[in-house]
Amino acid sequence: MSTVLVVEDRVAQREMITDLLKGSGLNVEKASDGLEALEKIQSLSPDLVVLDIVMPRMNGYEVCRRLKADPKTENVPVVMCSSKGEEFDRYWGMKQGADAYIAKPFQPTELVGTVKQLLRG
Repeated sequence: MSTVLVVEDRVAQREMITDLLKGSGLNVEKASDGLEALEKIQSLSPDLVVLDIVMPRMNGYEVCRRLKADPKTENVPVVMCSSKGEEFDRYWGMKQGADAYIAKPFQPTELVGTVKQLLRG
């Protein structure tokens, strides 16, 4: 079973995304900010990371850059999931190495479908 790390600082959003992914048969771990995410990625080696952008301590862009710069984690797919939905935000997220970018609010099927597609990758 694939493990997905959900990185989201707002509890309600984090729980909603967790429930969606668990409901589609995935194992889900959670982190509430960028620094916690980096620690968990080292210990858990998740198959995919769903990453918010605006978070305390370290934003999602920085987390994504660090993941993609590290040979141990450079191939872990990253789905950025953010309320920053402008074209520039999407462009900048992809420029940091994200594999997909989903703007909030999103359709549950969009998130689950994107995650499943990247896990099959």
